Amino acid sequence: MTDILYDAVVIGAGITGSCIARELTKTAAKVLLIEKENDVSCGSSKANSGIIHGGYDPVPGTLMARFNVRGSSLYPELAQKLNFDYKRTGSLVIAFDEKKKVLLNTLFEQGRANGVKELRIVDSDELHEMEPKLGQNALAALYSPTAGIVSPYKATWAFAESAVINGAEFMRNTSVHKIKKDGSIFIVHTGHGDIRARFVINAAGVAADKISAMAGARRFVIKQRRGEYCLLDNKCCSLVNHVLFQTPTELGKGVLITRTVDGNILIGPSADDQNEDMYEYKGTTASSQSDILAKASLTIPDIPRGNIINSFAGVRAVAYTAGNAGMADHPVNDFIVEEDAAVNGFFTAGGICSPGLSAAPAIAEYMLELLGKAGLDTKKRSDFIEERKGIIAFGSADTKTKLQLIKQNPLYGQIICRCETVTEAEIVQAVHSPLGARDLDGIKRRTRAGMGRCQSGFCSPRVTEILSREMHIPMTSVTKKGGTSFVLDGKTREISGPGGNAE
Repeated sequence: MTDILYDAVVIGAGITGSCIARELTKTAAKVLLIEKENDVSCGSSKANSGIIHGGYDPVPGTLMARFNVRGSSLYPELAQKLNFDYKRTGSLVIAFDEKKKVLLNTLFEQGRANGVKELRIVDSDELHEMEPKLGQNALAALYSPTAGIVSPYKATWAFAESAVINGAEFMRNTSVHKIKKDGSIFIVHTGHGDIRARFVINAAGVAADKISAMAGARRFVIKQRRGEYCLLDNKCCSLVNHVLFQTPTELGKGVLITRTVDGNILIGPSADDQNEDMYEYKGTTASSQSDILAKASLTIPDIPRGNIINSFAGVRAVAYTAGNAGMADHPVNDFIVEEDAAVNGFFTAGGICSPGLSAAPAIAEYMLELLGKAGLDTKKRSDFIEERKGIIAFGSADTKTKLQLIKQNPLYGQIICRCETVTEAEIVQAVHSPLGARDLDGIKRRTRAGMGRCQSGFCSPRVTEILSREMHIPMTSVTKKGGTSFVLDGKTREISGPGGNAE
């Protein structure tokens, strides 16, 4: 067991845990952020829509409503300070029949009750002016100008890295096996030894119910809802101008079509409840892909399916109460953000499904308030570093800036990913940043190397070589996403043996 006593250990480095860790470093607290995977943003945070919702959808009076509206208002300034892309595009919830038009009024009134600004309902003529490629049977829409888009994994990296810059420690590949309390101190048993802390913050996403059970805290069940997406090439960026929703269903906000901050078109998600046998299954299925494209065609009839470059799935953590037999009873229908009633010093941010990405900065603010009431000194330190430099993207820079970058660092002149114009300089910076990438997926999320039309078909060997060189490890030790996901097995000449034909 380490002799270090942390003021707070945050379990889970998704968007919620990363925002909480950063908020904690505004104080003098000694903070540790732990993650079971090889990097931040490896769960729900890396595979979602990237929408910063306006806040009209949550039921008034819920934590969802409160944190959605507050979090959405924080994103423009945070994106500027932490150097991640945010675009205020606005969103449209579209009704395609008279019955659904009535629902627009309900959402409008909810939005007003929640404090969402600038909401209004637009008629068919104005709607088609805003979205020329929209289906002709679109009757009206709720327009929310304050909605926006971000890259969810870049935002998560930015928050977590800001926390590290401000003194938080980060431990990768650290799974929690047991939590017990010794007097006023928690002992968190992990695969990397025991961690001692005054406070524990459970932000473990789909595993939040299991972490809570380990601590003897509130019993609840996380039911995973899997959502599939498909991604179109950025040559299709003119397909839509706003985030386009259909009227919501009981399973969520329905299938959307949106432009991403990088210019691709994202379509999805499906809403597939999973059982234990499908735990965190992130594969895609032909039926779900067909279903989301069919539903999306109601919004945009002429989807250029030949430009689909990738499909993927993510899981949302939906909280249910737990019955006496430990079975799911009924949905909580809200976030769980609280200090446990029975285990003092144990805090949970659980069931953070949509609009969790939008709400995360506000959840972090509230969590700090709760910790202050529990005895943490929350006085703000004067030397907190507000801004984070990040990495300058060569591909989106103007010609003058590109020439200056190459002059300052010749590695900017070496294009590694041709599809996205990512340079060697950016990849090297991604490895050596304060919270650096350790695998191909980490490089991909930070720089977009491998996210273009060829989906890393050409650049992955070079990225593997750079990771090997910069991390001082053999190329055969480089992984796609940590663990045993090795990219290479060995040299073909050695594998084929003497006299073999492989080169």
